[in-house]
Amino acid sequence: MADDEDPASGGPTADAAGGGSATGTRSDREEADPDPVELGVELLSKLEHPELSVAEAVDRIETVTTHPATTRKILDEAEKRGVIEREDGVVRTTGGGYVSFQSEVVTKEGEFSCRRCGASISTGYFIELDAGEHGAFGPECIRKVTGRD
Repeated sequence: MADDEDPASGGPTADAAGGGSATGTRSDREEADPDPVELGVELLSKLEHPELSVAEAVDRIETVTTHPATTRKILDEAEKRGVIEREDGVVRTTGGGYVSFQSEVVTKEGEFSCRRCGASISTGYFIELDAGEHGAFGPECIRKVTGRD
């Protein structure tokens, strides 16, 4: 776990997510614990809406971390990299990216807690990002996080 990550983020364990265990190989650990800043920046780069309130953007970031300093770091890094622009409480995306449900969202059966709402779910939806796998989400929350609803 990264030093600035919130330990109570509520996501599945590495074993539940299929990412290996803490005693696995280095690549297993990297998949299990992706860098929250990288994950958050990439998630922001894939927002479908061209404009969101800061609160809506933070709602999505909170699926990665609820730690305020990490949330600020994600927003600052995304702005620094040109992924978003912030002005007057509005976040504008600059890349026009999106999450492809066919190639970037996978489903897994098991016992999970939704990273957005905390509900118990037996089918988890996971977003496959370059920074790592992000999930599990329920069917409604995956649509919210990806900007489909």
